[in-house]
Amino acid sequence: METIKRTKVIDILQSEAYDTIVNVKGWVRTHRDSKAVHFIAINDGSTIKNVQVVADTDRFNADLFKQITTGACLSVNGKLTKSPGAGQASEIQATEIEVLGTCPSDYPMQKKGQTFEYMRQHAHLRLRTNTFGAVFRIRHNMAIAIHKYFHEHGFFYFHTPIITASDCEGAGEMFQVTTKNLYDLKKDENGKIDYSDDFFGKMTSLTVSGQLEGELAATALGSIYSFGPTFRAENSNTPRHLAEFWMIEPEVAFIDLNGLMDLEEDFIKYCIRWALDNCKDDLEFLNKMIDKSLLERLNSVVAEDFVRLPYTEGIRILEEAVNNGHKFEFPVSWGMDLASEHERYLVEHHFKKPVIMTDYPKEIKAFYMKLNEDGKTVQGTDVLFPQIGEIIGGSVREEDYNKLQEQIEVRDIPMKDMWWYLDTRKFGSCPHGGFGLGFERLILFVTGMQNIRDVIPFPRTPKTAEF
Repeated sequence: METIKRTKVIDILQSEAYDTIVNVKGWVRTHRDSKAVHFIAINDGSTIKNVQVVADTDRFNADLFKQITTGACLSVNGKLTKSPGAGQASEIQATEIEVLGTCPSDYPMQKKGQTFEYMRQHAHLRLRTNTFGAVFRIRHNMAIAIHKYFHEHGFFYFHTPIITASDCEGAGEMFQVTTKNLYDLKKDENGKIDYSDDFFGKMTSLTVSGQLEGELAATALGSIYSFGPTFRAENSNTPRHLAEFWMIEPEVAFIDLNGLMDLEEDFIKYCIRWALDNCKDDLEFLNKMIDKSLLERLNSVVAEDFVRLPYTEGIRILEEAVNNGHKFEFPVSWGMDLASEHERYLVEHHFKKPVIMTDYPKEIKAFYMKLNEDGKTVQGTDVLFPQIGEIIGGSVREEDYNKLQEQIEVRDIPMKDMWWYLDTRKFGSCPHGGFGLGFERLILFVTGMQNIRDVIPFPRTPKTAEF
């Protein structure tokens, strides 16, 4: 076969260099034939669209066509021509075809309506389908948008540790990191595990958040963000939870509550606008095949001002809904942590637009959130989105050393390894705040997918660590 430099499908479909010889390599999506001609749709992952290869029956060996099955990998040389058929502007008139990899009939991703649950069992191959190709091209674009937004706004990308001795959320649901022999654990006189012979000489875990270290950086560099994997050993088998996921965590010095809410809204609108501008083909496919209201919802979020709603007012609205006959699974009362059904009622039924809820009761929020003057509420901010519920959680941080120390003691948080965090309030303390955005929840919203396991390549959930 003549060696010709490969052209990606996305570039071939945009090219008008008709009558030139091109080479395309990719995987067969479909293969149909009439007596005189074979039509082969090839996709190489560069775009949701396929390029049509037209091969004259009498030009190629019949045995070659038998090998061109769904999933087979081909290299094709041919003339780029205008397509007489509907659906594509151009096609390739094949002059040479080489089968790089055959694909037998037990290929799990045959063209038929497989369920997402079935495809999760074949996550190593589901990436080749139209849906997952679209999802992961959008995921890439969202990562680009995030870095671009923060770079353009003067933030520094800061790498916080994956292995840590601190539990940022205080929930204790962490994956332990150890080199100890679990069959022969060294223990002290009280029967507790002695970590002196472990790799780090103390108990360490995979991080649940880079926030605390991010705060250190913000008090030196001004505005930083982290974007990396985080881990929660939370036994939650739901469509919204993963044990391993990616988090975006900006932290900003000299920001107040209003400034923080402005940042949250501006940032997330930028990301969605980027998707609308740069992922048109993939979004149109997902809008057609997965969620027919997707594009409308994305456009409305970009166009609307987010509602800014104090928690107390939110509870009043929910109580009023109950009084008017609306039934919630969980009862509504001041001091409760809102369930997803409450958040979605406010966003989807009452306001019909995204909501930033603020000023939560201090008891249901983390120890580091700044206390309001009422002594009962803290300057926390949750951004609530349609279909998702909470997509961002943030707060102004408590910068007063004594108040922070008091919360640590009241909540009995083990701080023996976190003296360094308190030092930020001891040496040149400053007002600061930030938020965390679960990357996969953003991808869920932007793609219209329903299960968080379908927006990360290889999901890690309770009892599942395949591939």
